[in-house]
Amino acid sequence: MTVQFSSISAAAPTSLDPRVSSTTRVTVLGLGYVGLPLAVALAKKFYVTGFDVDTQRIGELSEGHDRTREIDAERLAKSSLGLTCDAAVCPPSDFYIVTVPTPIDADNNPDLRIVESASRTVGAMLPDAVAEGRRPVVVFESTVYPGVTEDICGPILESVSGLKCGEDFFLGYSPERINPGDREHTIDRITKVVSGQTPEVLDRVADLYAAITTGGVFRATSIKAAEAAKVIENAQRDINIAFMNEITQIFSKMDLSIWDVLAASNTKWNFLPFTPGLVGGHCIGVDPYYLSARAEALGHDPQVILAGRGVNDGMAQWVARQLHAKRDGKPGSVLVLGLTFKENVPDLRNSKVADVIAELQTLGHSVTVHDPHADPAEACHEYGLTLAGDAFEQAYDIVFLAVPHQYYLAAGADKIAALVAKGGTLADLKGVLGDKADWKL
Repeated sequence: MTVQFSSISAAAPTSLDPRVSSTTRVTVLGLGYVGLPLAVALAKKFYVTGFDVDTQRIGELSEGHDRTREIDAERLAKSSLGLTCDAAVCPPSDFYIVTVPTPIDADNNPDLRIVESASRTVGAMLPDAVAEGRRPVVVFESTVYPGVTEDICGPILESVSGLKCGEDFFLGYSPERINPGDREHTIDRITKVVSGQTPEVLDRVADLYAAITTGGVFRATSIKAAEAAKVIENAQRDINIAFMNEITQIFSKMDLSIWDVLAASNTKWNFLPFTPGLVGGHCIGVDPYYLSARAEALGHDPQVILAGRGVNDGMAQWVARQLHAKRDGKPGSVLVLGLTFKENVPDLRNSKVADVIAELQTLGHSVTVHDPHADPAEACHEYGLTLAGDAFEQAYDIVFLAVPHQYYLAAGADKIAALVAKGGTLADLKGVLGDKADWKL
């Protein structure tokens, strides 16, 4: 499926200026949480094609619907962004930007198959760009360990295209910094880290991103430095949250709520304001494994990184056991409010609430799940869960507010508490229900 481009001409540039200009062509591969906002922003300045292998995704976007809710229908309708799921119709471009996922496998090892596939797709596009007289730059935004862009993706691009990296085409890297649901730190406001294979390429990549953000660009000294910067940004958060989760477990044995402790600690000027919780999503719960895998391959034992991952990966089971203990180890009925990995977004990727639910079911509990933002079909496909509607005809032994969506906060603590059976437990993961909660971290 291909959607016609609107206001920007598809004609070849009259002058092949090595720097960016209004005639610069860009192809963005991957139109998810990262790629779509980037493509829409770039389309305000350049001729942009958005490519995704998901035909349903392209169909939805062409009709003005973004299931990630990052771009509203009005912005999509006004955008000159071209959309296609057919790589063959992507026009020769000056920049090819890869924004595909980089997940981990069942053993927590980096799974580079998607970014490798995207590299092969771009490799097939490069000859046409070079034949047209362009000097294409392939920029990767996907989170990887240092070396993937140059040591893995570059050779794939060469092999498929038959061209020479560093002569016919060039490499760049600019780590994505999309925070799903965040309307403050958007692509047009944040500082973009940029890097390039040569000083000239760095200038071109910097010009491209500087054109779309008021936050400016930071020129990393190398592609590897830019790759490393991204992966440690997420690893740092993961480790700090792991400390919060560990002390939460310690304080629970002392009958202390972490929220009461943090209320006191946060009065110190240099206390870091991290909070405990379930670390899911596609970034923080995944990216540290990329760094640890690379460290192990180099013969280094990444003790701190893996210790943090171990604590955070085990938090869901610990929460489930705490809820189970509120029933004195007896199975009961549980209503879980919220399934997405964070509040006010539809993103179900790597949801640790699903792990809490799985553990509760293993312990014998009957679990009902509600989430106003999650897609029911995706919840069923990813986790085998059926989402309940808004009408609840029974009271539950445990009502667990797992994700404090604004939908629940607007309903109020009293309405949520009314769903608890007599003698039951109102559980509050993030400490937002105040004194109404019978259990909180």
